[in-house]
Amino acid sequence: MFIGDREIIEAALFAAGGPVDLATLKELVSKKKKTRAIVLSLIQEYKERQSGLDIIEVEGKYVMQVKPEYADQVRSVAPKELPSPVLRTLSMIAYHQPLLQSDLVEKRGNATYDHVKELEARGLISRSPEGRSRILTTTQGFAEYFGLRSSDPEYIKQKIIELVSEQGQTGLDKWLGVKPTVGVTMGYLSLMFLLGIDNFKVVEPYKPTEKEILRIKDVSKLVISKGYGEKVAEYFNGEIIEVQAVTFDDLLETIEKLSPLGNKGKVKAAVEKVSELKEQYLSKTPGITTRVKPATDMVARLITDMKLNVSAGGLLVAPDYGSSSEGVDISSGADILVPTHQNAADDIIKRVCQRYDAIINGIASGTSNGITNETDNGTANGIANETDNGTTNGTTNGTDNGIAEKDFKV
Repeated sequence: MFIGDREIIEAALFAAGGPVDLATLKELVSKKKKTRAIVLSLIQEYKERQSGLDIIEVEGKYVMQVKPEYADQVRSVAPKELPSPVLRTLSMIAYHQPLLQSDLVEKRGNATYDHVKELEARGLISRSPEGRSRILTTTQGFAEYFGLRSSDPEYIKQKIIELVSEQGQTGLDKWLGVKPTVGVTMGYLSLMFLLGIDNFKVVEPYKPTEKEILRIKDVSKLVISKGYGEKVAEYFNGEIIEVQAVTFDDLLETIEKLSPLGNKGKVKAAVEKVSELKEQYLSKTPGITTRVKPATDMVARLITDMKLNVSAGGLLVAPDYGSSSEGVDISSGADILVPTHQNAADDIIKRVCQRYDAIINGIASGTSNGITNETDNGTANGIANETDNGTTNGTTNGTDNGIAEKDFKV
């Protein structure tokens, strides 16, 4: 019976039970130069198959594994290599990393010391000295064990966020095994990870179904966008924390409100990061002389923070959500569109940065394309400098076209 290189590589990936690098696979076949092409062909073939297996690449190595959608169904027959308590400890390290061992012991108890030793021996975590404690992080072995495409801590955290988003509280329990006490919307989910807030679940409080209202009533605190408190209070009796994150100052205020619920070290790091970004972005705006016209109060607050010049004849800056809750289209005809929560990054810090970037880059693009000729220094092409009667210190009254700020949740 003829056995080809393709069959050998497929059998090797199956037998390995873990990632195999290209060099190892080359040693098994006759046509070594074609090894990578064969592997890529197998990856594509398994993608198209109606089977429970696939082949993926993990940082230069290849692994055959059960497809994620079948993992729960076959978990009972899979080798249980990590006891549940140890797996939970590992989950918390992955979720919070880099994590002080002393903080982990405080959360999980003294048994944590034995768990950490076992995890380190298996190559799933690494420890490095930090004062009288140790810093814990996951390793490349962790990524390989769970079939992740990268061992980067930020990537791992993002996968956890996706798990929560797709599976709700069930997904969170698998990683942390904690009972939720804080309800949070998807728009503010990244804040929970940023500040180290453990006990939470994702909810939809703005237009909840009867089933969702029952889920929300299970939490003791609810984090929602500013302006929705009165509406949510109609069915929720717990503590409502109204927050916003349009500007960097908003984000700093929001972090302060949520700080009692978070990890002190992570809260401090978040404040430092946001403060530094605020300084960086505001240092870019003093030389901008092009005038702008904000379409909503939300945009006006951004423009005020950036100390830009406002005029009725300036570049029209509007949110990108199209129509408001009143049915008014405010995005059409705008020279600059500011991304809202629907079209911006999931990470709340990146989302705020995107808004400042949109305005700064939009002004630069508009000026270079000749969209506006109006600057702070006088008139050009016969267009006189013009200011809004409704502007004060560079802001508008915020109700252009009847748009309420609550249309822009975060």
